Amino acid sequence: GKCGNLDDARGIFDKIPERDAVSWNSMIAAYAQHYRGKEAFKLFREMELEGVTPDKVTFTAILDACTKMAALAYGKLIHVSIIERGFESDVVVGTAIVDMY
Repeated sequence: GKCGNLDDARGIFDKIPERDAVSWNSMIAAYAQHYRGKEAFKLFREMELEGVTPDKVTFTAILDACTKMAALAYGKLIHVSIIERGFESDVVVGTAIVDMY
């Protein structure tokens, strides 16, 4: 993902039999870093549907995608999820929230 070959990274990700938060976060962050926010949003939703709980890293990555896509409405929904999970006091997450607004 960091080298920019996201299609290969996604192919490998899709072959992981039991994906944990770390693998999801890596792929979401790669999409966000390369301005592919729609894919990051879709993957975030898939992560939740598969029952993997987003963590601070997940929220930081998805907020980065919101910032880069100027997706304020979606970012506000993510912000609510962050508050519900008690992550708003985390410095890194808080900084990502400020950047998004």
